[in-house]
Amino acid sequence: MTKQVYMSSTTISPNDAPMGALDSRRDSAAVPVPEDNELIRTAAKVTRDLNAPQPAIYWIDFLASVGVGYGSLAGSIFSESTGVGIMFGVIAVLALYRAGSFIHELTHVRRNALPGFHFVWNVLFGVPMLIPSFMYEGIHSIHHRTRKYGTVEDPEYLPLALMKPWSVPLFVIVAALAPVALLFRYAILAPLSAIIPPLRRLVVERYSGLIINPEFRRKPPEGELRRRWLACEIGASIWAITLLAMVATEIIPMRAFLIFLGVMSGSVILNQIRTLVAHLWENDGREMSVTAQYLDSVNVPPPATLPALWAPVGLRYHALHHLLPGVPYHNLGEAHRRIAAELPAESNFYRADHDSLWALIMGLVRGSAGKS
Repeated sequence: MTKQVYMSSTTISPNDAPMGALDSRRDSAAVPVPEDNELIRTAAKVTRDLNAPQPAIYWIDFLASVGVGYGSLAGSIFSESTGVGIMFGVIAVLALYRAGSFIHELTHVRRNALPGFHFVWNVLFGVPMLIPSFMYEGIHSIHHRTRKYGTVEDPEYLPLALMKPWSVPLFVIVAALAPVALLFRYAILAPLSAIIPPLRRLVVERYSGLIINPEFRRKPPEGELRRRWLACEIGASIWAITLLAMVATEIIPMRAFLIFLGVMSGSVILNQIRTLVAHLWENDGREMSVTAQYLDSVNVPPPATLPALWAPVGLRYHALHHLLPGVPYHNLGEAHRRIAAELPAESNFYRADHDSLWALIMGLVRGSAGKS
């Protein structure tokens, strides 16, 4: 998962950014970052053989992650020891977060390159966790369009570095409510919207995408995406209604239900924190060059080890992914090493590399505080 999962309405708004800060940022943005053609050419040249996904890696990684995740969730629910239950819960959060992060790969890898993977991901994770792939398909691709990135038309961008300091913690806090919002969306809004056209339009436009830009409105799906959307939405709606009914009739104990919601919430919060540092969030809405987009994005390469947990499935190389969106997650580390071996120390390539999650968060907080 590359973005938060409250659907689109939020109290965070670009209008919360101080006008003085936005004005100064616009002044600096008047001189656009020129394209670094050497960086772009070198990256493409040395990674040409890294664009093919390896199906075995995808299957083993995802199935292991979802297996460990659900197994640990069960361990947390059935454990009689609070300490052991918490331990299992933490493992479940990390494993299910990793399994969910494959939604990002689904939008970049052609279906015929991974036969059956999209379907199985939705059956084992997307529908049960109420985050089916249609909530990212057709959304994330806009974020990668050169003329859309960082603009008001980008569903996955907010100028957080230009907004008030409280916007940063609020950005994370609202993620804790995602499980409740998703249950409401699929158990209540989905069936009602099937018989109330104005509500359906609202649900499609504002509550059917993993986005962070509250100004974005999604267009109705067409063709094959529409068919997949409806199939997944019906499945998620049936599951959400069934789950709530089983809790209401005490077939599922309230304790087990709350643990499930807690694990869901933990995974979403972790993803939200990762999203918080995926970019520097410094653009004020102007179109940006490919190089500028790369520099506004973040890599956290080795020797750091914790990014393997909080930025799994290649997300620790987010800037590199924006430069080479066709390289599958399991080849991004090799791509980074090859490019680093070709470019001098003064290259723009290294300016997207950062040391740690904490340093990125503090830099963002200090940046937003400085604009207040």
